Amino acid sequence: MKNQVTSINQASPAPRKRSLKWLAMGFVIFVCVSLICMDGWRSWTARRTQLREMEVSTANMARAIAQHADDTIKAADTALLGIAERIQVDGTSPAALERLHNLLVLRTAELSQLKGLFVYDENGRWLVNSLPTMPSNANNADRDYFIYHRTHEGNSTYLGSPILSRSSGIWVITLSRRINHVDGSFAGVALATIDIDYFNKFYDRFNIGKAGAIVLVSNSGTMITRRPLLPDSIGKNMKTTPVFKESSSKALGSFTVKSSQDGVKRLNSFQRLDKYPLFVSAAVSEDEILADWLTDTYWHSAGVALLVIILSSVGFYLIGQMKLRFNAEAELIRARDAMIDLNKTLERLSLQDALTELANRRNFDLTLEEEFSRAIRNASSLALIMIDVDHFKQYNDLYGHTAGDECLRKISQAVKSCQNRAGDLTARYGGEELAVILPTTDVEGAILIAEKIRQAIHNLGISHAGNEAGIVTVSAGVEAITPVRNLHNPVELIEAADNALYAAKKSGRDRVCSNLNLVRIAS
Repeated sequence: MKNQVTSINQASPAPRKRSLKWLAMGFVIFVCVSLICMDGWRSWTARRTQLREMEVSTANMARAIAQHADDTIKAADTALLGIAERIQVDGTSPAALERLHNLLVLRTAELSQLKGLFVYDENGRWLVNSLPTMPSNANNADRDYFIYHRTHEGNSTYLGSPILSRSSGIWVITLSRRINHVDGSFAGVALATIDIDYFNKFYDRFNIGKAGAIVLVSNSGTMITRRPLLPDSIGKNMKTTPVFKESSSKALGSFTVKSSQDGVKRLNSFQRLDKYPLFVSAAVSEDEILADWLTDTYWHSAGVALLVIILSSVGFYLIGQMKLRFNAEAELIRARDAMIDLNKTLERLSLQDALTELANRRNFDLTLEEEFSRAIRNASSLALIMIDVDHFKQYNDLYGHTAGDECLRKISQAVKSCQNRAGDLTARYGGEELAVILPTTDVEGAILIAEKIRQAIHNLGISHAGNEAGIVTVSAGVEAITPVRNLHNPVELIEAADNALYAAKKSGRDRVCSNLNLVRIAS
């Protein structure tokens, strides 16, 4: 019986070692798979974020282009309305037509989008125009706009398809109004021709990459113009294209589609004009959108793959060494220490905000707790400055989120440059809100530092059309407290500084306020 027990005790360590070995192998595999999955999730999330940000950018681009087209046509329409009214009031006597000719020349010179202004009688003959000379025997009764107004009694504006101008020989779009006799019968047409190249010059200002496109299309499906301009762009039928089908069902939107013409997959954002039967579409190549993301993903994935190889190699090497006694244990300890050091390094990195390179919210919370405890022990004052960028949402709406990020980076560096001591901490508290922790500082000292920060940001002179000052400014709330154990807590200091910040914003922004009603405990 005794020999049996001894035999069992001698055999039992081997299964335990095998179990430990399999457990260690499973752990190594789990860590490697987890790293690969986390990197894949990070890359996929970054891709979605990149596409979402570009969707916002292209939507903003489409809105700007649509507004430009609306304003361009509206200016021409206003000129037509005045011309039609003058014809109906002054008539078509030689003197009246001479005065009207001078007005047409003046209007065409004022509005750079206009190629010409014209008036035709009920038979299509040219009565007067903005050209230096009147063509002889010219007649436009065959044009679609003339036929439309002759057969429609309403006085609404008619926006025609692109045509080659008979007077200038270039592509234009026509905008026309009906002129009536006193009895309401058809008396002719007032016409404005808008130079299509005027739109092309405006579209050239936008960065749409090498494979991007901007199109201006009528609601009937006729392409007005395109960037880049192709030989068959003007007047092309767009009814069968995805962008026309999408825009037919709603006024604005975004979608991704692969082009049937060149095979390029593009992100399209479209917007209908408010006043006229047109819509615009801005499209950017998905490959160009994701080019930087793809490069970053390749490098990051290569790094993760290298790390996985290293981790798996080291792990299986350690597992092999588990059969040894003291050498294996020493190797395992060293590997454990290396992992601890790596975790500490990652912990330090996790305390920094990626955008501004300031301390992040977690770092702020930890530091505030630590400094609050130190202030209690030393019976010293602890100050906090809460800073908020004025009208930052409007800044993003006006200039885009990419410009907003750059603005936050500049502001963060300006705030950090105002730190006087190594123990002070500047952190991104959330969104466009920053916070500065000032140990052993009273409220007067904190106000001086906050004013220095406010002035430094003011001196940056970052343009902000949505702010009263015309530049980017900040509001700051300041508070200081000498905390007492079991009587105060860090949240009270944050709330007090935040109340002061609210008071600064309520009283006009671009200023520093402190909450003088906060109860302070003397040291």
